[in-house]
Parts: sequence; C-alpha cells; structure tokens
Amino acid sequence: MNLIVLTAPSGAGKTTIARRLMSVVPGLRFSVSATTRPPREGEREGVDYFFLSVDEFNKRIEADGFVEHEEVYPGRFYGTLREQLERAAIDASGEGGAIVLDIDVKGALNVKRLYGSDALTLFIAPPSMEALSERLLSRGTEADDRIRVRLERAQMEMDHAPEFDQTVVNDDLDTAVEETIAHVRGFLARHHGPASGA
Repeated sequence: MNLIVLTAPSGAGKTTIARRLMSVVPGLRFSVSATTRPPREGEREGVDYFFLSVDEFNKRIEADGFVEHEEVYPGRFYGTLREQLERAAIDASGEGGAIVLDIDVKGALNVKRLYGSDALTLFIAPPSMEALSERLLSRGTEADDRIRVRLERAQMEMDHAPEFDQTVVNDDLDTAVEETIAHVRGFLARHHGPASGA
C-alpha cells in the first residue's frame, strides 16, 4: 500500500493542492477522512468528509476503526477510517497508483511511523504566518477567536515541518502544485516504475 500524505496548517492550501494533484496524476485514490466538525457550505457527506457525532467517532475509536485520529481542536476530532483506506488501496493497487490522504500534522506523522517508506509525507507550508492569518480571515467561515486558536496551532505544526519527507511552500499555488506533482511522480517511479500522465 503506497500513500501520499499531504498535511499543512489550516488555511495553507493542502486540500486545493490535493485536488489538483489528483486531476493530473493517474492512479491516485482519495481516502475520505472523518470529522466531528459540522459541514461547511458546499461540503458533501462521503466526498469531502464523513461527518460523525463525537459519540459515533468515539465508538469507532473503541472498535479500532481508525488508522490514525486526533482531537485537533477541543471537541473537533479528525481521523482516517481503516475501511476507507483499505477500499481506496484496492482501487489504487489495480492501477499501480497510491492513496492520497489530506490529514492533520500529527496524524501524518503517525501514518509515517506505521507505513515508513511506503508513505510519502508532504508538508504544505504557508509563505509566512501573516499570509496564513490573511487567508483564514478572508475565508469568512469562522469567528476571530477560532482563527486565533488555529494560528496558535499552526505555529506548533510549523515546528514539525522538518520531520516530513518534503516541504512545499505555497506562495504561488501553480508552483506549489507543480512541485507537489514532481515529488509524487518521483515517489511513484521509485515504487512502480515511471508514472505516466500530463
């Protein structure tokens, strides 16, 4: 099972980069994460996330239903469902591809510990904390106090960047996407032979 793990502080652009990556590199399958946060406008169950209650999430933890999980913010849990990962692995293996995970920093480090060289971990970094703050404010999806919590966490997450296989600075989105694609193609070539595609 080959994994491409994208992680970043909230607002650094990892989900956008993950979508662009998957539209270009063939054979990639997305592992949809679970969360206890409510859906944002336009988000769909089973496509963007599996939206679980805290009680449901805890039941899955007790049943060993997660490969990794974490309480990212108080009362806000995120995790990678074991059954989702296994389903995505079956789809990806037939095409010599890999599974893409878009997860938080500590979860990504846990996946790396579990899967070692079978996981490529990419840390998507904002150009600066100021730029990250502007991005979070411009979203207009959260109150100022929650943004402050996100920024405090982001600083802690940035400290973990050296523990990842590669860091991609998302200053210019197109450049960051190209860099990510290059890292992924290199990883796939080492594991399967040259990857095709545009």
